[in-house]
Amino acid sequence: LGEFGKYQFLQFFLQVLSGLTAGMHMLSLVTVAAVPEHRCFIEGVDNSSLSQGPWNSSALLSAIPQKPNGELESCLMFDPAAVGENVTIACTSYVYDTTYYKTSRTIDWNFVCDRRWMGAIVQTVFMLGVFTGAVTLGGLADKIGRKTVFCWSALFQLILGVGVAFIPEYFSFMVARYLLGIVGSAGAYICGFVLTMELVGPTKRTVCGITFQAVFAGGIMLVAGWGAIIPDRQWLQVVYGLHGVLFLGHWWWLDESPRWLWMQGRAAEAVDIVAKGLRINGSGIPVDKEYYVQKAKQQAASEEKASAGLSDLFRTPNLRMKTLNVCLCWFANSLVYYGLSLSAGKLYGNPYLILFIMGLVEFPSYITIVFVLDRLGRRSITSTLMLGGGLCCIVAAYIAQGSTTSTAVVMAGKLLIAGSFAVIYNYSAELFPTVVRNSAMGLGSMCARLSGALTPLITLLDSFDPKIPAVLFGVVALVSGFWVMFLPETMNQPMPESIQDGENFGKGDTWFSQCAGRKQRQNSVYPDDPDQMVPLKTIESK
Repeated sequence: LGEFGKYQFLQFFLQVLSGLTAGMHMLSLVTVAAVPEHRCFIEGVDNSSLSQGPWNSSALLSAIPQKPNGELESCLMFDPAAVGENVTIACTSYVYDTTYYKTSRTIDWNFVCDRRWMGAIVQTVFMLGVFTGAVTLGGLADKIGRKTVFCWSALFQLILGVGVAFIPEYFSFMVARYLLGIVGSAGAYICGFVLTMELVGPTKRTVCGITFQAVFAGGIMLVAGWGAIIPDRQWLQVVYGLHGVLFLGHWWWLDESPRWLWMQGRAAEAVDIVAKGLRINGSGIPVDKEYYVQKAKQQAASEEKASAGLSDLFRTPNLRMKTLNVCLCWFANSLVYYGLSLSAGKLYGNPYLILFIMGLVEFPSYITIVFVLDRLGRRSITSTLMLGGGLCCIVAAYIAQGSTTSTAVVMAGKLLIAGSFAVIYNYSAELFPTVVRNSAMGLGSMCARLSGALTPLITLLDSFDPKIPAVLFGVVALVSGFWVMFLPETMNQPMPESIQDGENFGKGDTWFSQCAGRKQRQNSVYPDDPDQMVPLKTIESK
């Protein structure tokens, strides 16, 4: 098939669309359930829960206490029964600033003050859905196929994405968001990424992998764009959900991974897809289908028939250590990414523009990664970026929030951690063998979503000391960044296929052994045994 021909481009275009909807659903609550500025409803002053008038009138200032920075308290008011005594009580109803948000789930359900946790838990439940999908659908895709899981996930993503807009009840809404997390940001996205990694050549994995991350950031920017155009939260969610229409033709246009088919003993189907790809690419190379089918039968007869699954990642020592290392790496990247975002504090201005810029700021990192990843390698870049992001997280904790310096440090940290987050997708796909690659990617994504769900809870520790959350995020990143140095380098290496390949891959190859000038491993994980499974292009060249 070559590295990246017309056929790979067409398939990649179909696969990368999953990144757009994944980013959109991940951040959709930022607009659909936005939390506007709010204050207590004051009898005799307000006549509606929606306000567009000035909040600094003398009547309001005499009824609502002020914060040290001069803003009105959001959740407190002076007790009308104790005039002149400055006794405060909690709000019983609220007024919302509609300058930017006309409607939202927060306004409808009053998810503010002592009910604020109810709004936060919805996003946590969504992340737990992604967590669930990463494990269950990742393993399922290794058993029944990447395309099958991709297409069914995309269909349910469309149904749930539109349907959730019309759910009027809180707990049903949470269930729908949980299911949307399973299929929206886990099922289609991870399977699409793995399909790409198994189809393109080694020199193109970097560009394709980073493109997935850039398209994900594009989804975040679309959240902001549609939010600024559509004021009604119900129709806004419908528009987000309708992006699932992009996948309706995938069942006919998207091909299954030839690598996966080959490993499942379905050689005839694998060869047919390769022949189709060669024809579209115009290579003119003839394919002897019978030869490859017989080759697959010989291989199947010489190998012990076993079904690989998630447990195989922990069965052998080298593969087990790589799995634990990568899991921590995913966990730390997600933790620091969200941690740095929270450290930015409250940003003033148009929230849609701010959200758009938060997505846009990731692109310089991705562009740089594309140019340096295949020159400097995955290991050194991942480790360096994580160490830098961890340091930024710690430094940001000791700088006054809202200052120019604090914003610069946080943005620098986000640039670094966005880069390492992008690389870890490629790195993970290249580290693990084909038979469990989807399971490994799902496990890694699960760890990332677990930390994403934990981040809002960890930030509650700021009640003891405001510095604790950010320092904790930074320490986790530093530990993981150091441990990444013990992973093998995968740049320009063939991807392992079987469990045994995965166990042998990279033994003795660490950053420290490379610096010490020790002899690196052989360039191939495949022995000379002609019956050992090898990629189709390798067989063809023999």
